Amino acid sequence: MPQSDDEGLGSLEARLAREDPRFARALGAGRPTRPREYRRTGAWWLLAGAVAVLVTGIVVADGLLIAAGLVLTGIAGQLFDPQRPRTGRRCPPRR
Repeated sequence: MPQSDDEGLGSLEARLAREDPRFARALGAGRPTRPREYRRTGAWWLLAGAVAVLVTGIVVADGLLIAAGLVLTGIAGQLFDPQRPRTGRRCPPRR
């Protein structure tokens, strides 16, 4: 038996509120914010710090700083992926 539109919308609303409560509250207030997948402020700060460490390592000619800068740059690059899995949360089964 097919679901009614109200049931489908209700389940979608509940899942959205569970996954990203900040976005759901803002959407309900009529002023939507970016979804969690597109909030990347922390990634930009990490990337800026990583590049600073990398440049400092190149200027000082210190291999350990260069290696740390490269590793941090790689970590920051991974944070820009919108499809990265969130740790500590279980994915709901797909239907």
